[in-house]
Amino acid sequence: MPVSLQSPEKPAAPDRLRLGAPAVFTAGIVALVVLSTVHLLQGTSQIGVGELLRAILPGSAGDEREQAVAVLVASRLPRLAAALLVGLALGFSGCVLQSVARNPLTSPDTLAVNAGSYVTVVAVSAFGVSLPFYFNGSVAFVGGLAAAGLVLLVARGGGGSPARLVLAGSAIALALNALTSVLLMLFQQKTTGLFAWGSGTTVQSGLRQVSLAAPVIAVAVLGTLLLARRLDVLGLGDDQARVLGIDVARTRLVAVTLAVLLAAISVTVAGPIGFAGLCAPVIARLVADRVPGLGRHPLLLPLAGLAGALVVVTADVLLRALVPADLATAVPTGVVTSLAGGIVLVLLARRRLTGEAGAPSAHGTVRSGRWVAATGVVLAIAMVGAFVAALLLGDRLVLLGDVVNWWRGLSGTEVSFVLDLRWPRVLAALLGGAALAVAGAIVQAVARNPLAEPGLLGVTPGASVGAISVVLLVPGVGIWPVMGAATAAALLTFALVYRLAARRRASSERLVLIGIGMSTAATAITTMIAVLGSPWNTNLALAWLSGSTYGRELGQIVPVALCLLLAVPLALSGSRTLDLLALDEDVPRVLGVPMERARLGLVTLAALLTAAAACAVGALGFVGLVAPHAARALVGSRHSRVLPVAAALGAVLVSVADTLGRTVLAPSQVAAGLVAALIGAPYFGWLLWRSRALR
Repeated sequence: MPVSLQSPEKPAAPDRLRLGAPAVFTAGIVALVVLSTVHLLQGTSQIGVGELLRAILPGSAGDEREQAVAVLVASRLPRLAAALLVGLALGFSGCVLQSVARNPLTSPDTLAVNAGSYVTVVAVSAFGVSLPFYFNGSVAFVGGLAAAGLVLLVARGGGGSPARLVLAGSAIALALNALTSVLLMLFQQKTTGLFAWGSGTTVQSGLRQVSLAAPVIAVAVLGTLLLARRLDVLGLGDDQARVLGIDVARTRLVAVTLAVLLAAISVTVAGPIGFAGLCAPVIARLVADRVPGLGRHPLLLPLAGLAGALVVVTADVLLRALVPADLATAVPTGVVTSLAGGIVLVLLARRRLTGEAGAPSAHGTVRSGRWVAATGVVLAIAMVGAFVAALLLGDRLVLLGDVVNWWRGLSGTEVSFVLDLRWPRVLAALLGGAALAVAGAIVQAVARNPLAEPGLLGVTPGASVGAISVVLLVPGVGIWPVMGAATAAALLTFALVYRLAARRRASSERLVLIGIGMSTAATAITTMIAVLGSPWNTNLALAWLSGSTYGRELGQIVPVALCLLLAVPLALSGSRTLDLLALDEDVPRVLGVPMERARLGLVTLAALLTAAAACAVGALGFVGLVAPHAARALVGSRHSRVLPVAAALGAVLVSVADTLGRTVLAPSQVAAGLVAALIGAPYFGWLLWRSRALR
């Protein structure tokens, strides 16, 4: 069933503008020309309008003209050409994908096409293989097509709720991005510069890549235009399309292939420009709703391409206007488009995209007290085993006797050095994992959605914004100001998510979608702060965003330990309230539970735990999803049992992930968050696959 962008609160059709399609295209082209002119005037070298005209117009002479021509040809024209070409390609790609899926949230990002293309390009570079442009583009195309197919398979063809597609795409994209980050960390010398490029940058060294990409994009664009009439018929529904003689399966296959090709070539040229493929079709469709004749694909596709070019060029212009010229090349253009894309996703989620559908049940199997006790004993043993293994294993193997001697102060210098560095990391992993798991259990109960977690609802990315802002902007500051900033940012982010979702009724689908949009925006802001605050140390940003225990000290562990001592007893005392909140809106009110006050208090606890965990282990995701869900499967849905079991599972998961990251590829180290993502993302995909629909 097609998903409408029209909000139920405003059922009336939008007012038609007294503009025809030619006027809209003319206005768009004029705006693009103006923005392109501004774009050419921006940069470190001062070139005014006069110099620009003398450089363009024939017959001019002089040193000033030669200097202006050199600057334009070497830097500015390639960057502008890349922005125009990539924006055009992503606009076409996103529009085709939305039409095929009949889902306004579909884009190269939400289908993980960009993530799949990016990981293959990085893998080629990491293993020292230098491929010509077209072979590199072919590799990116294969990776993007495979990722899109996997997302559609997990989301079961994208049918039903739009949130299923977004969640499946987010999970697979996170797993692929985690794999990409592993490659970036392990092969730093061979992948130099790919971190900023991974957020999408239009900076080019000459016109070579653009000139090679242009014919491929032109052929793919022509192919989509030839499919335009078929896409119009496909929008009527599969049955009507078959009656009118359209081969639905073949049309979809060809359309998706062309869309993925456009996105893959864009990634090859400029990296994954985030969410331009979502923003451009949305803008085009909103305009088409108000201008007669633009809704048909022969005009809608070019309009989306024009909108894509406007989006990318505008993002580049804003970036270069707001960021100092000497840093403008370091900040990826995709950060701005991702920020805009997060806002667009929030706006789309605030409209009722589908009716309410059932979510996968949050209630586990009823378990006996004996089973719960046995589970507790097993988990206690697992925690001790994880703690001991984490102390023993790493880039240097330590024996248990060495640990005993170290504890007694009798160990040698080398062993003491290793264990003095290792034990704070071990504690950070255990306590950070426990904190994230408890926070996840609270968030899932408040959101009444077992697929929610602090990262997906914007709490963890929000905490990261606050923490990394203080760390980079106020060097040398203590851990408590970092903790305070992270807590405030986490609370503010979730409050904003909940307020935006509470339109008449805070449905789980809307809450999760808005949370993903806010997470996207917060991650973009964190990347921008990291690149601007430490432009020559991108590994700092990469380590933080990946979730790492590297270099942890006792002072960074104290906040999370204190928060656990405070929050876990409070959460356990409110476990009955959590049980009621997880049911529905009506039962708690009938039983006299003060809903808003209870939600506020519990979410404050979750934000406090998330912020403390961020100080200990960085922006580590999926633990708040996997641990509570596994806990409910083990001991049932009563939160008096779920909370301690989830804490133990979270501690074990992060500790094992950290140990594996320090051991498997020693002496190289992989951040615990990346290993957790590689474990958690498939589990999340399995949950979506198993569930029939998302509420």
